[in-house]
Amino acid sequence: MNIFVLNGSPKDEHSITLQTVNYLKLFFPEQNFETYHVGHKIKALERDMSPVIDLINKADLLLFSYPVYTFIAPAQLQRFIELLKQSGVSLEGKYAAQITTSKRFYDVTAHSYIEENCHDLKLKYIAGLSADMDDLLSVNGQKDAREFFEYVLWCAENDYYVKSPSVSCSYTPAPGTVPDDPSEPKTGDVVIVTDCEENDTQLKNMIARFRAVLPRKTRVVNIREYPFKGGCLGCFNCAVSGKCVYKDGFDDFLRNEIQSAEAIVIAFTIKDHLMGSCFKMYDDRQFCNGHRTVTKGMPMGYLVSGALEAEQNLKTIIEARAQVGGNFLAGVASDESDPDSEIDKLANTLEYALQHKYAPPGNFYGVGGLKIFRDLIWLMQGMMRADHKFYKKHGMYDFPQKKKGTILKMYAVGMLLAAPKVKAKMGNMLNEGMLMPYKKLLEKQNQTYLLNKAILSFSQ
Repeated sequence: MNIFVLNGSPKDEHSITLQTVNYLKLFFPEQNFETYHVGHKIKALERDMSPVIDLINKADLLLFSYPVYTFIAPAQLQRFIELLKQSGVSLEGKYAAQITTSKRFYDVTAHSYIEENCHDLKLKYIAGLSADMDDLLSVNGQKDAREFFEYVLWCAENDYYVKSPSVSCSYTPAPGTVPDDPSEPKTGDVVIVTDCEENDTQLKNMIARFRAVLPRKTRVVNIREYPFKGGCLGCFNCAVSGKCVYKDGFDDFLRNEIQSAEAIVIAFTIKDHLMGSCFKMYDDRQFCNGHRTVTKGMPMGYLVSGALEAEQNLKTIIEARAQVGGNFLAGVASDESDPDSEIDKLANTLEYALQHKYAPPGNFYGVGGLKIFRDLIWLMQGMMRADHKFYKKHGMYDFPQKKKGTILKMYAVGMLLAAPKVKAKMGNMLNEGMLMPYKKLLEKQNQTYLLNKAILSFSQ
């Protein structure tokens, strides 16, 4: 079988993910592997896609190989997929799979992104391999890699693949209106970050309405106009100092012009199931902040033009980004139906969050993601010094091993439950004991309420 490896890492042959592919080459010598470093050579491919197209035409299987960057594939690979779609090359009938390495932080959304675009390209998609960065160095990791590729070959031999979902992404944008901006002066600072193109009238109107109805000052930052030197290289130059290896000033721009605001609103038009490669470059370059939740407590919102309801993976990414960052998601306003109402609701909710400093606790998306980062930074503290300093300062090393009192209590309870006679005598005592501190809290709150009520009655 002719296997064309699309290496999406900007590190070309130095990619950790690519080493799994190299291992498979050695273990399956009867298969013909051809690799092209699409992530590293993306600038050249923007000028000429013919070298890749020639190899694609010869391939039976496309194997996407890449590290997971901020919930998805690197911006360079996302840009390549845009170019691939624009090229018009026919991929129908070819198979596709993927290999990623990460610390398994939202690898699921990265895999879904590739799968969705494989369906767009009429490729026969086979479920991929999500590996830890160090897995290949272990016996089990090597076994996983071999068994994954054996499964891919078996699927191709039997023509088994994941069928494209019957979800339509076609939509007609609902028209909206732009009210006059109130004459009274506004205060505050809400930044709207967008990649709005000159001819994207729909998104421009959505931004204009939001600015008109929000009772705070707003400013627009169009990242399409920013002089990026390139996408994140994964070089870890910023791990100690927080300074990016690029000399385009983006790290200072991010901190001074965007993260200094009261709230951030992201405005974009859906492209290839996501926000487009320009926005992905912006997201990846934010790694100059490492894994530090520097905007924690800041509310945020989204203005989205496109068929959002058909994009479940995108909706998951939007919520998860807010959760991991510790940001209250004030809403996602789209133009699928009644955009005026959606935008007004977002503006009002964002204003409420700012006035009341509303910051609800995180759910699984946020808590689970931060646990992965906590353990990662603890292990890599010698290199990722800026992250380690931040995590120590903000008490983010909340290891359960430190809660020795709770652990001892659970041992005692476990010993009681392990004795059938004792357990029978306990009856409902365990549940009663678990509820005891909550009952005390409610009794105390009730006494406070009655006392305040009496004081109010006496004063009247």
